[in-house]
Amino acid sequence: MTDALKRLSEEGVAIWLDDLSRKRITSGNLRELIDDSHVVGVTTNPSIFQKAISSGDGYEQQLSDLAVRKVTVEEAIRMITTADVRDAADILRPVFDATDGQDGRVSIEVDPRLAHDTHATVAEAKQLAWLVDRPNTLIKIPATKAGLPAISETIGLGISVNVTLIFSLERYRAVMDAYLTGLEKAKAAGLDLSLIHSVASFFVSRVDTEIDKRLDALGTEEAKALRGKAALANARLAYQAYEEVFSSDRWLALEKAGANKQRPLWASTGVKDPAYKDTLYVDDLVAPNTVNTMPEATLEAAADHGDVKGDTVRGTYEQAKAELDALAKLGVSYDEVVQLLEDEGVEKFEASWNDLLKSTEAELKRLAPEA
Repeated sequence: MTDALKRLSEEGVAIWLDDLSRKRITSGNLRELIDDSHVVGVTTNPSIFQKAISSGDGYEQQLSDLAVRKVTVEEAIRMITTADVRDAADILRPVFDATDGQDGRVSIEVDPRLAHDTHATVAEAKQLAWLVDRPNTLIKIPATKAGLPAISETIGLGISVNVTLIFSLERYRAVMDAYLTGLEKAKAAGLDLSLIHSVASFFVSRVDTEIDKRLDALGTEEAKALRGKAALANARLAYQAYEEVFSSDRWLALEKAGANKQRPLWASTGVKDPAYKDTLYVDDLVAPNTVNTMPEATLEAAADHGDVKGDTVRGTYEQAKAELDALAKLGVSYDEVVQLLEDEGVEKFEASWNDLLKSTEAELKRLAPEA
């Protein structure tokens, strides 16, 4: 069942689960996925927590206790989400120890409403790192323009970061620059660089969803031939950028001081279009020192019928560039698409957070003791 996942791991792809809930923790399911499906990390986001907590499964007792204490709804959410992340981090701690801190990681995101506020993002990152209080936590910071200096500042404090919502190659280069700047700050402060880790979450499927929509509107044979090509091309060129930055003199000086590379993480790897193979963004994004964070359905599909053929990224750069150039010739604006996707990504997480605030507030009111 999991031979494909084993092969994926052997090719240097760390398999992380893009989901977390209290039921997954308490039922032993997360431990099973680690033991049986080569899962070595977990990512969360506001949408995942909104779905988990709104289901109510496993949260009633803690919500009841919080209601009795009359805590604010925002404090309640942070108490609940950090408890789940802490418990998941404890379950993954043996993986963290065995991989010298590279894997065994659990990510938790700063409040998405702070995406355009640098100082508040840094303050929230520090608070979350303190609240979870586990060395194998990654604090997720969005790669907005305001997020870039926040990434440098947070890394400079010695806090490990998962940079999220990266869609464009230009922004990805800025993220890697922000990481190196943060490491330089940490080094100047005398911190141990070997203890600082980071991943850069480059989003995949949403690129095809938006570009395919535009290609369908064109309706020409040339447009149809490019369907399903953009997301892979974009991600592969991101890996080319990663190889360039992490072989530069600037990087080599940091590596000599003990720094860890910021791994590319393929995010949003669940296939949205039923016309495509459901393991497309797993099979065709195999490269050393990467992470693929999968929703459970994609993980199960990859285990069942994934086709791992070795490295499917290096050696594809010319073709990838040609495909993006072909899109431009058809009038599909890459810059417009990636900016739209970033804006939508922030808005979706904000909407999920607001839904979570409302549903948690309703639960706290329902469970509050009568006066």
